[in-house]
Amino acid sequence: MSRYRTAEVAVAGGDLHVAIWEPEGTPADAAPVVLLIHGVTASHLSWPLVAARLPFARVIAPDLRGRGRSNALIGPAGLDAHARDLLAVLDALGVDRAVVVGHSMGAFVALVLGERYPERISRLVLVDGGLPLDVPDELPTDEVIRLVLGPTAERLAMRFATVEAYLDFWRAHPAFSRDWTPQLEAYLAYDLVGEEPELRPATSYATLEEDSIDQNTGAAIGQALARMRHPTVLLTAERGLLDQLPALYAAERLPELLRAYPALVHAAVPDVNHYTIVLSERGADAVADVVRDQVQVASSAVSR
Repeated sequence: MSRYRTAEVAVAGGDLHVAIWEPEGTPADAAPVVLLIHGVTASHLSWPLVAARLPFARVIAPDLRGRGRSNALIGPAGLDAHARDLLAVLDALGVDRAVVVGHSMGAFVALVLGERYPERISRLVLVDGGLPLDVPDELPTDEVIRLVLGPTAERLAMRFATVEAYLDFWRAHPAFSRDWTPQLEAYLAYDLVGEEPELRPATSYATLEEDSIDQNTGAAIGQALARMRHPTVLLTAERGLLDQLPALYAAERLPELLRAYPALVHAAVPDVNHYTIVLSERGADAVADVVRDQVQVASSAVSR
């Protein structure tokens, strides 16, 4: 079992809320470190199922600025801002190097973190994100967001009378039709801020828009992909955000993408969608297996 605690880390504009799972009976500085970075409208509670499968590691998972309990942070977002915040987290927690895992937008942040601060990262795992999305050129920002995120973005303008009403909204979502769990309910309930009957998702549309523009059109991700400073594994889900085909990275498009980035090691994860690749038992099994392997390789390299 791992101990779970939270901490507040000072960053530009305020404090970043950070979750930490530490192995029982092991000094914190003796355990390998895994940094987990969530998606565009998510929080650190994307990761408990994965963290539970890494009991030997010190697992660190922040709520990115503008999300979860970091939603009050002021100042600009974007991939570089998130990378600077994560560097501050590593510094505050006394971490020299970490295996970094990013899901969805978090995978883009992971790549930029590795590009900007290469000495702090040993290996990267990109979970259904990080590579360019199939978005037409010259599409207006709102259309890009609608195309990529669909109802995920639309709900940010909605208000909910009770937590149960918010859960009912998600119960109708096809992504979770066979993966409704107590952990998922906790993740969804944590997303709400405000008071009844005016509860709302923590992520603001303005924050989502700023990050989405940078992810899809900014220079930072292009620079990070061009150099790929670290050994990197890409995991892709079989199905998309609505449990549909094609997936976010369509099977027919993947070979072309992988040829463009030959340094990547790729593995497809069957029987999961963009959400359940981290928010289901079978998805967490697949992700944790890869992360465990990467931690082992990184630790072996250090010991030689």
